[in-house]
Amino acid sequence: MTMIRKFVAGALAVLAGGTVAAVLIQPGAATADKRDREPIVIGHRGASAWRPEHTLLSYETAIGLGADYIEPDLVSTKDHILVARHENEIGGTTDVADHPEFAGRRTTKTIDGVAVTGWFTEDFTLAELRTLRAKERIPDLRPESTAFNGLAPIPTFDEVIELAQRHGVGVYPETKHPTYFDSIGLSLEEPLLATLARHGWRKSTDPVFIQSFETANIRDLHKKTKLRLIQLVNGSGAPYDHVAKGDGFTYDQMITPAGLKDVASYAYGVGVATTRILPVGADGRTVAPTTLVRDAHRAHLDVHTWTVRPENSQLPVDYRRGDPASPVYARTTGDVTGYFNKLFDQNIDGVFSDDPGIARAVLGARARH
Repeated sequence: MTMIRKFVAGALAVLAGGTVAAVLIQPGAATADKRDREPIVIGHRGASAWRPEHTLLSYETAIGLGADYIEPDLVSTKDHILVARHENEIGGTTDVADHPEFAGRRTTKTIDGVAVTGWFTEDFTLAELRTLRAKERIPDLRPESTAFNGLAPIPTFDEVIELAQRHGVGVYPETKHPTYFDSIGLSLEEPLLATLARHGWRKSTDPVFIQSFETANIRDLHKKTKLRLIQLVNGSGAPYDHVAKGDGFTYDQMITPAGLKDVASYAYGVGVATTRILPVGADGRTVAPTTLVRDAHRAHLDVHTWTVRPENSQLPVDYRRGDPASPVYARTTGDVTGYFNKLFDQNIDGVFSDDPGIARAVLGARARH
């Protein structure tokens, strides 16, 4: 397979107020972040606006576009190897359905209380997964990415780290469905720490953040590692480990001043949905910012927010551009630079982006003014 070894980010043109700005990024050596530096840019699943997500193609593109960190979501194989997939169900992100030898593996499982039908990584050995190839998950929104269908295998966490270290960037892994994987004897945290340690990353000063939407595993990791931990906070609902216990604890409680103080006892920061910072009203337009960033900083927590995507359909209504009647309106790039600027105005410490090049361009423009 031919891999992209050098991506020229100068080819990226960012439309902002009628001005075209080009960026050329040369990532430097990654180090731990200080709170007084500019926000970090995290390549969400790589550069998933440009390449099929969670592939080395996507991660390489993110690095070329100026990401400080690349984000692998981690799930386990049957033989307990960590691989990068957004979900353990892989029917939508690989060509597994085209492999008759795996037709019998299709099944229905309950993942975090939801029935899911498809093919699951934990039913495949790594060698079997290596026979599959990745494909674009949302082809209607990102048809150009389908040109890369069939080119990339599922990468291991080892391979993602090796790529990051070759190019001087950090990694920002997420443990997916940790309660579920614990329940089937394939705990994610031990191989995660072992893999990072094997590559020399153990310290709080190393360019690593570990994130999870659940709380018990992050609390447990706090006892086992000095690496920086991020408590993810969804826009609604509750951490699944609390749902499983039935204790009624919610994400809303987590972001109160008292809740943030508790998070600070075991995590370096919070990773929050953008709507927790810039809420949207019933009409889909943004309303006044919340006090979350200020409250988190008072609790000595960094705030990273997810996920900024460039397409109209992925932006608040007031940042969409073009004719809504157009058949390509949903996938047309909106005023994503304006949205980034509004988020950066809130003093966030980092942002997840499907197109890290635009985030980097906006930060560069802000630094010049």
